Amino acid sequence: MSKNVIYSAKAPEPIGPYSQAIQAGNMLFISGQVAIEQSSGKILTDNIQDETHQVMKNIKEILTAAGTDFSTVVKCTIFLKDMNNFPKVNEIYGSYFTSQPPARETVEVSRLPKDVNVEISCIAVK
Repeated sequence: MSKNVIYSAKAPEPIGPYSQAIQAGNMLFISGQVAIEQSSGKILTDNIQDETHQVMKNIKEILTAAGTDFSTVVKCTIFLKDMNNFPKVNEIYGSYFTSQPPARETVEVSRLPKDVNVEISCIAVK
């Protein structure tokens, strides 16, 4: 099985020693994304809805670079700094999956990279 690095210049650069995504066979593993605007490098944390939209936009750019879209996502993990934000995050997240949403878990964590409020990772099948 081959392992290929997937990179999108329209998504933020990794903030550590990892790839935006790895394709292994027909599986695509997208690293956890946070709300960094690629064009400005700004981290959006003032509003959980805008922050979640930016995370999902970053994931979309990586999916596009891999030649696919949200319809192929089979699993997501959502990390939240505060579970009280779950309803707002869930509403935004859900708007990106128009049918057959993927399997998912959501967990509250004490801290996330760059002190963001939400991070989401995904697995897709191509």
